[in-house]
Amino acid sequence: MTLETLYSIRNLTVEYDTRLGGVRAVDDLTLDIYKGEILGLVGESGCGKSTLGKGMMRTITTPGHIVGGELWFEGVDLMTLSEREMSDIRGNRIGMVFQDPMTSLNPLMRISDHLIEAIRTHYPRMSEGAARARAVDMVKDLGIREERIDDYPHQFSGGMRQRIMIALVLALNAALIIADEPTTALDVIVEAQFLDLLRSLREEFELTILLITHNIGVVAELADRVAVMYAGKAAEVAPVEAAFIETKHPYSRGLLRSVPNIDVDDQDLYKMTGAPPNLIAPPSGCRFHPRCPRAVELCSEAEPPLLDVTGAGHLASCWIYSDRPNRPTDDAT
Repeated sequence: MTLETLYSIRNLTVEYDTRLGGVRAVDDLTLDIYKGEILGLVGESGCGKSTLGKGMMRTITTPGHIVGGELWFEGVDLMTLSEREMSDIRGNRIGMVFQDPMTSLNPLMRISDHLIEAIRTHYPRMSEGAARARAVDMVKDLGIREERIDDYPHQFSGGMRQRIMIALVLALNAALIIADEPTTALDVIVEAQFLDLLRSLREEFELTILLITHNIGVVAELADRVAVMYAGKAAEVAPVEAAFIETKHPYSRGLLRSVPNIDVDDQDLYKMTGAPPNLIAPPSGCRFHPRCPRAVELCSEAEPPLLDVTGAGHLASCWIYSDRPNRPTDDAT
């Protein structure tokens, strides 16, 4: 089956200016998101996941800025658009759901006001009555009773506020949802309900979802593919089953080993040695080599390319899979 690319990121670099120097939170990253898929984006805190999501929306604010790269969405290079044109894309075709919906919802506005304002901003010829009818349909589809549409944000639970944020996105016919840690503030029961909702919405509305999370279990349950970030770069990109069963990159293996397994008695908790690098002065070569148990001299000398190591779309950025004679060896079993 041929996969249709909805969003293509090419060599994206995002930098934050600090008094100590520039921090490249996303560094020369290339990634494709396919139409209709759920792509899980994982990695340690500070690896650049949220910056990538904001960069895709072109919402990086000072002291950050996009240094270079291309952002192609539905065949359009978003980097060539004016801010007004980009604002139309954000509203009508790409939506973002954050960890805390209260950062996006005005506590002084009723939910109906949020929805109607958003709809009429992007569809100015629509009457207020028609916009309200559309808003009611959306919240009902998401399991919120019609009479609650005139409540204020603080009258809803965290899980319900996440549903309202999704209603805002769906009301505008978005094709892509970027969900940045959407389940972090939810308890496990509400989290499970929210994940079921995302799964059903993907099918019903033919949505594409980029799920940014530190929760590997959520990715295993929901995603079709996984992209692993480390220090601003893509370390591994693979179909979800391959990512967990045939993990290629040493960093990805370390991440998986760090997740406690309740099915194993007396399991020793694994901890990767070292710490993520300082992105003001990152290490030469592979960003992970100071922590990597397989590192050799080559790893500190040159940055490995992101290669398809299986011929089936399983990408890894590691010299293990190159044809270099002085490459490291693989100890995976």
